[in-house]
Amino acid sequence: ELENADSEIEHAEVQALYSQAISPFWDFQIGLRQDYQPDSNRSWGVVGLQGLAPYFLEIDSALFVGESGDIALRLDVEYELLFTQRLILTPEIEVNFYGQGDSEFGNGSGLSNINSGLRLRYEIRREFAPYIGVNWSKSYGNTAALSRKEGKDVEDLQWVIGVRAWF
Repeated sequence: ELENADSEIEHAEVQALYSQAISPFWDFQIGLRQDYQPDSNRSWGVVGLQGLAPYFLEIDSALFVGESGDIALRLDVEYELLFTQRLILTPEIEVNFYGQGDSEFGNGSGLSNINSGLRLRYEIRREFAPYIGVNWSKSYGNTAALSRKEGKDVEDLQWVIGVRAWF
């Protein structure tokens, strides 16, 4: 994941995960996450559960444990609406919680932020699909207070373009 504004990278996140099926529709995941910002980096251990819930909701939950014992939790839910076999609209919502505040990364304790998005992709092949979309994000609680203190917006609307790929 990469956030770029005014031709500068604001935040990047890379995850390397090992995934093991634990039932027909669910995978257990374990691995590492690395956060990059212009002034600092942070590493996390990751334990997660990913799968397909009833009504075809795709769930991705992860518990992150930082180097200094910081804890974070992320829950991501998405659904795919097929217009054709190749043209797919995907609404998504992601919620982030942090156990401790970290002013260096702009995260407050408790409910940190909610991101929701809508993406329209065209699958040239199942493994390769360019998309366009819109994302809305809002910070809450201590995270919103930190953002206001630094003069940043607590609510944001972004247009996105990218490629979904897997192999």
